[in-house]
Amino acid sequence: MVLESINPATGERLAEYEEHSPSRVAEMAEAAHAAFLIWRETTFVDRASRLLRAARVLRQNRESFAELMAREMGKPFAQGSAEIEKCIIACEYFADYGEGFLATEHIRTEAHRSYVVLQPLGVVLAVMPWNFPFWQVFRAAIPALMAGNAVILKHASIVSGCARACEEIFRNAGFPEGLFQSVLVGSRRVAELVGHARVKAVTLTGSTAAGESVAAQAGSLLKKTVLELGGSDPYLVLADADVAKAAEMCVASRLINSGQSCIAAKRFIVVERVKREFEDHVVHAMRKQKMGDPLAPDTTIGPVARFDLRDELVRQLQQSLAEGAHLLFWGELPSGPGAFFPPAVLTDVRKGMAAYDEETFGPLAAIIGVADEAEAIRVANDTSFGLGAAVFTRNLERGEHIAQQLEAGCVFVNDFVRSDSRLPFGGVKRSGYGRELASFGIREFVNVKTVWVK
Repeated sequence: MVLESINPATGERLAEYEEHSPSRVAEMAEAAHAAFLIWRETTFVDRASRLLRAARVLRQNRESFAELMAREMGKPFAQGSAEIEKCIIACEYFADYGEGFLATEHIRTEAHRSYVVLQPLGVVLAVMPWNFPFWQVFRAAIPALMAGNAVILKHASIVSGCARACEEIFRNAGFPEGLFQSVLVGSRRVAELVGHARVKAVTLTGSTAAGESVAAQAGSLLKKTVLELGGSDPYLVLADADVAKAAEMCVASRLINSGQSCIAAKRFIVVERVKREFEDHVVHAMRKQKMGDPLAPDTTIGPVARFDLRDELVRQLQQSLAEGAHLLFWGELPSGPGAFFPPAVLTDVRKGMAAYDEETFGPLAAIIGVADEAEAIRVANDTSFGLGAAVFTRNLERGEHIAQQLEAGCVFVNDFVRSDSRLPFGGVKRSGYGRELASFGIREFVNVKTVWVK
């Protein structure tokens, strides 16, 4: 089978990649295990030095990596450059703090000595999506490597060029041969990777269906998993909010990566008293966006990554309109070769509509009017997802109180949700389990070993 890389802005075929054979995959798994046996004996200082070298490689190639993302999956160039900066920060952060996060903890007991030591598990399989083709790889791989593990990356097929680039970064940074490898296979062969005896744990970022499949197989093999899945993030705008600022933050979140983010604002839940004002601000902000060539410096919205994803957005919008939603704004759907979807704003969205019940993965905003704060919280939690959420209010105490009531892995008050190396990231409900980043993430793939000395 051949894996194709297609420019979603033009429809041009960029490259073809031969899929790795089962025997080649088995060789790579054995090589990863062999590299792990050496790597686990290295010092934290040595590991940190390699991470800092990786940061330098990223910094030196920032523009070429941003261009690669623009061509393979349509990310606007400036956003691709910012994504590489996040990877650099993660390398430097875990180089600085990883050793402390993994330090041996001595516990006073009646024993002569008793303590807890954190040791690596082995080969970690990272199944990653296309929407942040460098950041999602690095936020999974960097903590795992710093903890002493090896990593095999199974990236989304449409960003195979990015997958190879990630492998080259670690090689050029001086990591041992085989410690980080990109396996080029289609999604139908993920089970083959999960089932390999050398793979000890799996981290997956992707759809809920993909997470369920991997979790079921890994569970049957008693392999640890971390899952970061879909989201339908609610953004609550209360009556006392700075409405203009709230609208600005909501639009910024909805449109990041052309709306293709698990933690993008999906549902704008607005108290009726300020709903009309909020709608005006949102439409004004949407009108200012520039959709086009992701390599152009003034482009803020590129194409969505695949043509079928564009068609799904059109279906969700049209179905929601047929179900009673009202269209406040939508540009003209281009007839050219690119997978472009102009930003759209729906209002009067209700339960039972596609824009309410489903995850919308693109620049489609859904405004839901509510009577008061209590209804806003109820509607926010009325979803099977639980990744991120945000609250906008001038009363910070109220905002923090509401944050405690929202069923999500992270809640931001008066700002839009984003991942940060210093803070744990992950979801609840059908958005997954486990955490990435910070001290919580680096401890996911370790053996928490108790040692008791009498």
